[in-house]
Amino acid sequence: MQQVAIRKEKLNYQVREAYKTLRTNVELSGENVKVIALTSCTPGEGKSTVSFYLAKSFAENGDRTLFIDADLRKSVLRRRHSKGKLRLGLTNYLAGGAEAGEVITKTDVENFDIIFSGPFPPNPSELLGSERFENLIRIARANYDVVIIDTPPLGSVIDTVVASKFCDGVIMVVSAGEISYHFALDIKDQLDKANAKILGVVLNKVRFGGGSAYGKYYGKYYGKYYGKYYGKYYGKYYGRYGSDDESEKDKKKS
Repeated sequence: MQQVAIRKEKLNYQVREAYKTLRTNVELSGENVKVIALTSCTPGEGKSTVSFYLAKSFAENGDRTLFIDADLRKSVLRRRHSKGKLRLGLTNYLAGGAEAGEVITKTDVENFDIIFSGPFPPNPSELLGSERFENLIRIARANYDVVIIDTPPLGSVIDTVVASKFCDGVIMVVSAGEISYHFALDIKDQLDKANAKILGVVLNKVRFGGGSAYGKYYGKYYGKYYGKYYGKYYGKYYGRYGSDDESEKDKKKS
């Protein structure tokens, strides 16, 4: 089994309490809710951060937790580990190049294991809808108390809908002031059409001020969990997921 050390990041008391609140709300969603996917409307809303710390919160609470990085197109999770060589990831398993036990990575956080995304594949949606992914979730259910899956933004690609059929519920992460009300509803409709069980919405990046309708502020970059509240306080999204412009910039840097 691969092993890594998680990069130490200090969260203040209010932020930690926010994740405990989110964890408690998930626990109250039902005893059969064990495998949970998180998605967002667009990139940059903090979905991966919320997913990671939610999973870590479950582990710190004593639940044997597996975090699966299923954002095969543009993973940011690799930055979360500070040492330990990673050879295999989710893509390797889904493509038939490794077995489940080989891609599960043990961390230095008790009860917390991770499956990193692995190399970028040419067919992410097909891999996430495959029998091997279904089998991986079956194995995870048998060996863990909680499985948190970080999936790509649904406003950009369809991967979350494909993966959701193997999950017990989906949580949307919505960035306050960046996503329009109608766009958020469109994403919700996509999940509804796929018969995905929406557990609720995390309103993220809330900027608290006098007279704010958001309630207590839980840290500069983290929002409070509001159940199925969609609100009217979303702005317009600027930018594209995995844009060609970004690719060209990356090429120039390399």
